[in-house]
Amino acid sequence: MKKQLNLPHFNNEDEERDFWAQINLADYYEPSDAEPVSFPNLKPTTRPLSLHLPIYMIDRIKERANALGMPYQALIKSKLGELL
Repeated sequence: MKKQLNLPHFNNEDEERDFWAQINLADYYEPSDAEPVSFPNLKPTTRPLSLHLPIYMIDRIKERANALGMPYQALIKSKLGELL
C-alpha cells in the first residue's frame, strides 16, 4: 500500500460519485495489495440469441445432450465457451 486512503462521510450518492471520479486508486494501492474475492450469488448476464440452424443439426445436438444428460442449450453454451 502506498498511502492510506481516508474515506470521507458522504451525504448522498452524488458526493460519493464526485469523490471517486477525482481520485486515482493507483496512488493508494499496489497491484500486490489485491486480494481474490468471490461473489457466489451473482449470475452472469444473459441475452437471448436467435440462431437459425438446420433441423438435422438441432436434432443431433439434442441427441448428444440427452446422451450426456444435460439440456441441449447448456451443451450449446458449453461448446461455444470452448471456442473463446
